[in-house]
Amino acid sequence: MTITRSEELTITTKELLMCLHKMAEVLEANREYLTSLDAAIGDADHGINMDRGFKAVLAKLPSVEDKDAGTILKTVGVALVSTVGGAGGPLYGTAFMQAGMAVAGKYELEPQDVLAALDAALKGVVMRGKADLGDKTMVDALTPAVNALRRALENGSGLTEALEQAAAAAEQGMKDTIPMLAKKGRASYLGERSIGHQDPGATSSYLLIRVMADVARELQTQQEP
Repeated sequence: MTITRSEELTITTKELLMCLHKMAEVLEANREYLTSLDAAIGDADHGINMDRGFKAVLAKLPSVEDKDAGTILKTVGVALVSTVGGAGGPLYGTAFMQAGMAVAGKYELEPQDVLAALDAALKGVVMRGKADLGDKTMVDALTPAVNALRRALENGSGLTEALEQAAAAAEQGMKDTIPMLAKKGRASYLGERSIGHQDPGATSSYLLIRVMADVARELQTQQEP
């Protein structure tokens, strides 16, 4: 991410690849945590599946190092669909593929491009999973994150601060799933027994957005005199 004369961050494809590597590291580190959350209301495999999926992503990234951001993100999506079991594969795969379509042909992403990619990812998840805000799914973390990112950029914040606000909103959205009654997915089979448990999909969504914010902050700090 490079600071321009307006002190704005843009994301190059090289830095996008670095961010994806960081995402894989964080998912590996949180593999057991995500699986334990899923054990309470799902199939006890979300962390395992996400870790496996992003390891497959890492294996594919060398083949797209010289490609545009759209191709990189679509490649991530295809890898996730083919390797992540349960609902996570189709949902995250769709999210990354839709994000890739939103930034097709771009080698450098400006703040509005990042917003467009995340907004497209959210819409893809909603379309694929038919979930609404309040259904106790990853939508409950992604929706407030996208809304916060949009508000921050509209109010003149730089990308780093906007992503910080998006991550904070995603974290709150994740926590807000605890008292919810699950209405979609495996957790919905539990009925009222799903209440009191944090949704694993919302948690992994928060973790990925947190990585984006952390990477932006780290790289901006490196650029500052």
